[in-house]
Amino acid sequence: MKKPRLLQGRRGLALSILALLILAALAFWLARAASPEQTPTAGAAAMLAELQDSREPWEANRGDLSRLMSDLRSDAIASAALGADAIYISTTDAQRYWVPDQSGRVATLLLEQYAGGKALFPLAMFQTDADKPLYQRLLPYSPIALLLIGAALFFAMKTRSFAVQRKGSGITFADVIGASEAKQALSDVTAYLRDPAAYARLGARPPKGVLLTGEPGTGKTQLAKALASESNASFIQVTGSDFSSMYFGVGIQKVKALFRTARKQAPCIIFIDEIDGIGKRAEQQRSSDAESNRIINQFLAEMDGFDGASGVLVLGATNFPNSLDPALVREGRFDRSIAVGLPGLDDREALFRLYAGKISAATDLDFAQLARNTVGLTPAAIAYIVNHAALLAARAGARQVDMHHFVDAVETCRIGEQPSGVTPMSPADRKRIAVHEAGHALVAAELKVGRVEKVTILPRGQALGVTLVTPVEDKRLHMESELRSRIQMLLAGRCAEQLYFREVSSGAGQDLQEASKIALSMVGALGMGPKGSLLSLQAVRDAHIEFDSGDSIRAADQLLQQLDRDCLALLQRLRPALDEIAERLLAEETVPGEEVLAAIARLPAPHDASVSSILGHALSSVERVAASALDAPDSFELAPVVAVEPEDDGPRML
Repeated sequence: MKKPRLLQGRRGLALSILALLILAALAFWLARAASPEQTPTAGAAAMLAELQDSREPWEANRGDLSRLMSDLRSDAIASAALGADAIYISTTDAQRYWVPDQSGRVATLLLEQYAGGKALFPLAMFQTDADKPLYQRLLPYSPIALLLIGAALFFAMKTRSFAVQRKGSGITFADVIGASEAKQALSDVTAYLRDPAAYARLGARPPKGVLLTGEPGTGKTQLAKALASESNASFIQVTGSDFSSMYFGVGIQKVKALFRTARKQAPCIIFIDEIDGIGKRAEQQRSSDAESNRIINQFLAEMDGFDGASGVLVLGATNFPNSLDPALVREGRFDRSIAVGLPGLDDREALFRLYAGKISAATDLDFAQLARNTVGLTPAAIAYIVNHAALLAARAGARQVDMHHFVDAVETCRIGEQPSGVTPMSPADRKRIAVHEAGHALVAAELKVGRVEKVTILPRGQALGVTLVTPVEDKRLHMESELRSRIQMLLAGRCAEQLYFREVSSGAGQDLQEASKIALSMVGALGMGPKGSLLSLQAVRDAHIEFDSGDSIRAADQLLQQLDRDCLALLQRLRPALDEIAERLLAEETVPGEEVLAAIARLPAPHDASVSSILGHALSSVERVAASALDAPDSFELAPVVAVEPEDDGPRML
């Protein structure tokens, strides 16, 4: 049976010894309490025995000082017992009573009678402080002692040493597919951890901290574990929220315990996942702010306190590097920031091969095609796709996971799960959704926003219909024409509804939200607005300058209206293809992307040069355009925007 973690190591030995000492002291007190403290006379002993059993015979009759003095003068007292705050009297005629003595003067009077040398009657001491056992004298203070002991034990448990993996994590750089740039940047860190004395001999100061940044699921945690194995160093993994506590001072003690443990286990890597949970220092307007500031200050002091050749490296990972305190990421603390990017085409193919080898997959899988269809996905998303493909195969009762299971899993990751038991839609709604999705697909294909995989009017996730458009290449740099084409693709569903039905529906709500984000980014951050403004709103916010965002909102709205008119004009030119794809969707519910391209190729008239001039390449992010089912469209609160009268009303609705 495995011992509890609290009883392991030297801490468990110390707690065991403390428990034995407490038990021994308790046994001593009980034995001392059981031993006789005095040897009273026979009469006094009999009275004490009766008092131990019950004091009711005496407490039933309360006497006063005059009665006591009368009994003293007449020698009517058979025996007496002095208590802590009362005197108990037994008379010669078998009467019993008690006299209160909070001040102790009555007891003094009786003792003066004995001082004269004459024993008037047997006198004993009963329940005085001197007669009480030690544990009874300490009993009133037991709640405070128990509270202090409990607080000490709780504090010790909260600040216990962190778990250390002394033989690496079992993961090497070869097990981490992709992130070649990050692995190359960590190579000199590996050399330092293997031989820190070599750096010290040359006078070189090795890095104290390395910050890994990147999107969620790109493999930052795996890189940290692989670095520990490659460096043959101990590994301590914590999170930024581990230092938070509702009790003051506990977080600071955790920071001290973390670095103390790392120094003992050097060479050692401290990996702090989600390090942005530590936060930033702020003005101490609340008590929680003061505690958070002290935790960050202690962390900074610890990083400055250990020697560069001590063999301790702090490795942090975050998705929000801007949320860290500037003093934490300065040179001398986190000396290096490494960006972990998305996997490329070859890396995605290798990831599919790796995860497919862990399931009962078919031997004829086209991993190259799967890699091409998953542009922009993280390693975590690819692992989910492989696992979901296995779940689909098990649900269908298949003996192995085939290619179509992987294709369905990719679509599920892109556009959501296909719901079951959906209420059938009316013919009018089906026609509107078909026109909406056909507009998305045709504009995406005509402007070459990406590769149109399929278009369907079957519900997927929260969408009533979906057009699946995937990028054709990995890109990090996007031209203004590409962003404009993407906005037109997002507006195409709404424009198609205007073209056919002369009014729009709530299905374009999500499309307008995505288009507005791009337009606001173009106007406020990229200098691509219609008025040619180059001012970045993020720089204004960072400078803490008050500004009115109304002009930027109006410029973004003007850009959206301009692109909406261009999109409507493009759909008018593509009207025959729009009719054909909409009819095919109503008849078959799903149309492949190849048929969308074929419908555009069959158009008789050449396209206008003004439309072809805005052709662009695919974006590197996943494109998802869908007719969303909004249950409560009135729940959105938009900022007031002053309407701008367009110069041209555009083509009329047909």
